[in-house]
Amino acid sequence: MFLIFDPIYIMLATLGYFVMLLMASTVAPAVAKRVSGRFSLYTSMALLAILILSVSAAIIYVILLVAGIYISIVGLIAFLVVVNLLMYLASPFVINMSYGAKPDPFLQEVVDRVAMRLGVSPPKAVVVKSPPNAFAYGNFLTGRYVAVSDTLLQMLDEDELEAVVGHELGHHKHRDNAVMLVFGLLPSIIFYLGYSLIYSSFDDDRRGNQLALLGIVAVIVSFLVQILVLAFSRLREYYADFEGVVAAGKDAMQRSLAKIHLFYERYPSFMREIADSKFKTLFIYAFVNAVAEPITRMDIEMLKNRPVSPIEEFLSTHPPIPKRLRFIESVQL
Repeated sequence: MFLIFDPIYIMLATLGYFVMLLMASTVAPAVAKRVSGRFSLYTSMALLAILILSVSAAIIYVILLVAGIYISIVGLIAFLVVVNLLMYLASPFVINMSYGAKPDPFLQEVVDRVAMRLGVSPPKAVVVKSPPNAFAYGNFLTGRYVAVSDTLLQMLDEDELEAVVGHELGHHKHRDNAVMLVFGLLPSIIFYLGYSLIYSSFDDDRRGNQLALLGIVAVIVSFLVQILVLAFSRLREYYADFEGVVAAGKDAMQRSLAKIHLFYERYPSFMREIADSKFKTLFIYAFVNAVAEPITRMDIEMLKNRPVSPIEEFLSTHPPIPKRLRFIESVQL
């Protein structure tokens, strides 16, 4: 049975997205405003990770306690882990083929130099055919890669390129691919447990209502956990920006992000290719609402002071550019 044609699946997904949009437009901005500035980046990540794990563990425990033999939790988790692990292992091959990744001696020299500054072993440097962007990927089978698009390579000054490379090396240094793979599994596990409970309720005359109610609650919680995972992903981007600042300085990091952002703002026809990519979570730039022209401080100040849509921010894997620029400004080395 294909889930996409299942009316119950469609109903649950619609309910979940409605709750997620409601939270993103009301509760989440209020909470973010109240706690903004109270915690350091590292403390915020630790607290958010604890919250994600504790909420997920609690709802899974309740499901096991109530559902009993109705749900094969081990089988479900094993299935989702295997599927995601296969995607994780295959993705470097798919990326290399899809984007025509090729080694580049000049980029490798930059990567080696920045890696030495950050105290990490240098990954393979490749140039890919894409609108302006950069990303880090790889695994224990293929090794680690830092990819920079041919267009971005032409756009950036050398110190800006070092900042971008520092950001991507930060993702490798912090093991973000593996970390986000684990955290990204949790909403899926909770959603499919809830989905299974609702189907199980049809065959239980005694506890049907109880199972169905718990299933609906689990689905809603899965989307709330997804919001927390997205928030955690945004913190990891700030964490990687910090490494870009260490590698090349605040000004270079800000100029590189501003160049990429203004490119897509001035040439919106290129947005679709990035926005529709299956690998957009890897990119240094993602859309939350990049021209080879010089970027002035006036451009950066203008971007820093732009208003941010709370809904778009809380449904994105990346922080909005104005907030990233303000964060970079606040970094103390």
